[in-house]
Amino acid sequence: METENKKAYLIGGGIASLSAAVYLIRDGGFSGKNIYILESSEDLGGSLDGKGSPKDGYVCRGGRMFSEEVYSCTFDLLSSIPLHKSSKKTLRDDFVKFNKEVRVNAKARLVENRKIIDSSFLGLSDIDRIGLANLISLPESFFDSESSKISDYFSPSFFETNFWFEWCTTFAFQPWHSIIEFKRYLLRFIQEFPRINTMTGVKHTRYTQFDSIVTPVADWLKNEGVIFLMNHHVLDLEFTENRDREKVKKIIYSKEQHKEEIIVEDSDIVLFTNGSMTSNSSLGNNKSAPETNTKKANDSWRLWEKIAKGRPHFGKPHIFEADIDKMKWESFTVTLKDKKFIELIKKFSDNEPGTGGIVTFKDSNWLLSIAIPNQPHFANQPEDIFVWGGYGLSPDKEGNFIKKKMSECTGEELVMEVCCLLGFDNELSEILEHSDCVPCMMPYITSQFMPRNKGDRPLVIPEKTENFTFLGQYCEIQDEVVFTVEQSVRSAMIAVYGLLGINKEIPTIYKGVYDPEVIMNFMKTVFNKEGLFK
Repeated sequence: METENKKAYLIGGGIASLSAAVYLIRDGGFSGKNIYILESSEDLGGSLDGKGSPKDGYVCRGGRMFSEEVYSCTFDLLSSIPLHKSSKKTLRDDFVKFNKEVRVNAKARLVENRKIIDSSFLGLSDIDRIGLANLISLPESFFDSESSKISDYFSPSFFETNFWFEWCTTFAFQPWHSIIEFKRYLLRFIQEFPRINTMTGVKHTRYTQFDSIVTPVADWLKNEGVIFLMNHHVLDLEFTENRDREKVKKIIYSKEQHKEEIIVEDSDIVLFTNGSMTSNSSLGNNKSAPETNTKKANDSWRLWEKIAKGRPHFGKPHIFEADIDKMKWESFTVTLKDKKFIELIKKFSDNEPGTGGIVTFKDSNWLLSIAIPNQPHFANQPEDIFVWGGYGLSPDKEGNFIKKKMSECTGEELVMEVCCLLGFDNELSEILEHSDCVPCMMPYITSQFMPRNKGDRPLVIPEKTENFTFLGQYCEIQDEVVFTVEQSVRSAMIAVYGLLGINKEIPTIYKGVYDPEVIMNFMKTVFNKEGLFK
């Protein structure tokens, strides 16, 4: 397809748009100077953020774990971007090298009463085992309503098992989340069952995803001439209908409170990242708690709501922003100016930083987990500064030691709760003296997991549209799992290839359930000890 005069307008500066820009250039023949990325904030990367300094404290709202089997589109992207401008090595080369150097083998996956417990024992009942085995074989159409919850399928005792604590804190599920999303995760990550307690299948980027992915991808795009329009708030898209087909003809946006517009020519394309799981995030500090911002969500949500009115094929955004109390949780990032906490956690867990995966406190009222990444975690982090972080999936409950809701706690109080759960009471004052904790409340963080029905999320390329696609976490891709970088990158590939008619194969979605060895290992793990297999 001739692309010399075509322009592409990408609304949103997250990894979905960045990936789409790469594919437009690499596979679509676009010139970088004809690609425009409109971002409402001052920062690129969307939810793949990471910034700060030793003085002010580092902040990373969350981290992503990678799987070589599952992240085929992501690794395709990383294989296309050089590690440095003049480097022959790619981002994927560095990823592979790093994960050979730093291997995850969690020895303290679950902690209870200040002691490491045997997390290899999943604690499943016979009914739970049969339920899991049946769930992977049942079609999604089996459920009376696609809006069914996980708790509609499993008994209350299931949510007290070691398996649930390991699974829900790895992927951030809650009992009231969608059984369809839960089922898709079981299928996509079925190969992880035999190692769920050690997390040995988990891979990480060398630094934060912002430093290891967003920055080099953005730098490559800038070098290709891509135009980044920061602080541009897209207010509306005007469509024209012709023979029951819709085309975007105008982009209306504001810049410094001045309303302006872009005329979209017939040959141009528009790609929109609808919704944001980190929308309305707010930060606290050592001495103050973050606020829970329940105001109307940000630009991507408002725009999605606006263009979806009267267009059922554009999805139903209100489904994913209606109940903040069931979507929110809180994370925190701790900057250390002393190694005391790191040395104590190394001794407690028998894991070096970067090798321990997630440590979950099974008896935590906040459903609290922490992670000690490889150091340095940020590219600009000095050698004498250390960073770790954590998150609580139940932020509105009272803490075990700090008798306040997590959502009401200061950063200092969060560190105190963690230290008390670990039994570091005697060293608490010294740890607090050298800790700078930044808490982050995220009202919409698991909104994409909320129960939904067919059509609530739009297809990447909706029916009836000619020059317009959706990208990101809130579009529908059959069998794919949301809350992953892979979903965003795959949506970008589907959008670009579909709009431009590129005859190139998109990597297939990994389905370990069709691998005899994988399914056998799954069954052995689920039915271990007390069940059919021994």
